Amino acid sequence: MSPDSPAISSTGLAKRFGRQQVVAELALDVPRGSCYGFIGPNGSGKTTTIRMLLGMVRPDAGTCALLGEPMPAAAAAVLPRVGALVEGPAFHPYLSGLANLLRVDAADATSDAATARSRVGAALDRVGLIAAANKRYRAYSLGMRQRLAIAAALLQPRDLLVLDEPTNGLDPQGTREVRHLVADLAAEGRTIFVSSHLLSEVEQLCDHVGVMREGRLVAQGRMDELGGLRARRFRLQTADTAAAHLVLKRLGVGDAVEGVDGIVGSLGELEPSRIVAELVGDGVAVRSFAPVRPTLEEAFVELTGEGFDVSG
Repeated sequence: MSPDSPAISSTGLAKRFGRQQVVAELALDVPRGSCYGFIGPNGSGKTTTIRMLLGMVRPDAGTCALLGEPMPAAAAAVLPRVGALVEGPAFHPYLSGLANLLRVDAADATSDAATARSRVGAALDRVGLIAAANKRYRAYSLGMRQRLAIAAALLQPRDLLVLDEPTNGLDPQGTREVRHLVADLAAEGRTIFVSSHLLSEVEQLCDHVGVMREGRLVAQGRMDELGGLRARRFRLQTADTAAAHLVLKRLGVGDAVEGVDGIVGSLGELEPSRIVAELVGDGVAVRSFAPVRPTLEEAFVELTGEGFDVSG
């Protein structure tokens, strides 16, 4: 196993359920130490992919590896180094958070019973649930339940965390709690693989991204590279909007539109300095002129021709 090998990789990974092709020709490349956002609309094959990666579902074709080890052949060796939350938490409702984690730990053949309580306590503290350790699980909020599930994934040292829609169904407060926790875990150097249909979530958390559509990976790379797939754009603020539109039209900026924050358009091959010079030369009072960083939503729409939930 090379330390330079990806944390997650796959080649030609495919899965069909009946006549439906759920995942096709999937080639993932998740760098070690990255926070990788696996995004796409609900039903695009994200959870099925995660199940194949973890050995829960056998692929119809292709290969995959976790931490440089082939799956599912090396599952016994590699899965103890992987923490996972797939399709939401599931715990005993009448047991406390502490008691639930002790049971989860006891079911792990690699755990040391002598250190169980100290490790469970450390995991609860890590996710901010020490004060609620003895509260019954059924009394936990949705955010607390998600954090308890992440605590279960942290009972042992993990090199890789796989989180499937970790903020799904949470209220704004629960969403913030889980986002902050995931961001902290990523900052510690672990590789985080987080699937989501919420673009805003991925933009806030991740440095790498893979975009799924109908079971296929349509784009993959660094977050800034994905944003760069869109044409360069600018925002111009001026009180002389009519005159500015005439100058922009003369320069070939055919898509300039006026919004609440100014005039926005595509730079194309134009240099910003030339546009500003032409505006000033025609007597347009330029209050500000700046490039506009494309959003992940815009990049997704350009890649797939469709949008999806971008709320947080």
